[in-house]
Amino acid sequence: MSERPRRTRMSAADRRESILDAATRVFADTGYRAGKTAAVARLVGVSEPVVFQNFGTKSALFAAVVERTADQVCAQLAHLTASPVPVPGLLRALLAPGHLADFHGAGHPGAIFADAATITDEPAVESAARAAAQRFAATLAGLLRRGQDDGDLRTTLDAEAAAWWLLSLVASQRYRQATAEHPDDIEARLADTTLEYLVGPR
Repeated sequence: MSERPRRTRMSAADRRESILDAATRVFADTGYRAGKTAAVARLVGVSEPVVFQNFGTKSALFAAVVERTADQVCAQLAHLTASPVPVPGLLRALLAPGHLADFHGAGHPGAIFADAATITDEPAVESAARAAAQRFAATLAGLLRRGQDDGDLRTTLDAEAAAWWLLSLVASQRYRQATAEHPDDIEARLADTTLEYLVGPR
């Protein structure tokens, strides 16, 4: 009679990552308030207490999701900054109406950050959301400075202020979608106007 194969025991680090993967899915789909740690546990295949053993509280788990997702977004932006693609082209792709709609849609990173920005009664989440926004602005500023160094953006541009402007533009996309009469047209015109200013006279 053959022996049953032994189940490989998951390391603590792998267990934590698997919980974060599941929590990211749950919170991106349903939001922090409606997201249940029991649903996270089911996706991982563990009991709910295991989730709390690893993160302590639901708010700490969500804060960790915000931080990890910010890591991923900043890594993508840093990769774009290091690429040979001209910065105006990168910015046009980032500001494209379809890209912004996907980014903010349920199940995507923007949904997590938009949700985190509305939570004002959980210090851990507030701190994570603030840190994420600051990191995004710093990374975007690096991209803009590369555009200036390449001669593709106006030399007089305040890269830090422009980065916060772009971040605010991206963050307010849901508002425009909900209120503008022709939101996709507005998004396209906003992208054109933004790029026209950023490129400007050099």
